[in-house]
Amino acid sequence: MTGISEILILVLLIVCILILPRFFKGEPDKKSSSANKLKKLSPKMRLSIVVTLIYPIAMALYLKPWNQSLILFISFGIIPVFLAWAIFWITAGNKKK
Repeated sequence: MTGISEILILVLLIVCILILPRFFKGEPDKKSSSANKLKKLSPKMRLSIVVTLIYPIAMALYLKPWNQSLILFISFGIIPVFLAWAIFWITAGNKKK
């Protein structure tokens, strides 16, 4: 009997967390579709996203991290992408102020 009661408690929690706030919320916010957001991306941003995807893949094919060079892949494949986006995020924040 405890299994059924635990499942019912989980269902109750999910309902309380996800569904009830929608009933008590006022007017729904207007959300822009993802297609509109993609149209707003500049060509520079689109190029950055593509490079973000291609660079780690190219470094993985070159360094082969599955053959004991995982540290090199993290150092030269993942960290530069992370640093580039961190710098972009910081400079974008400074421009808005």
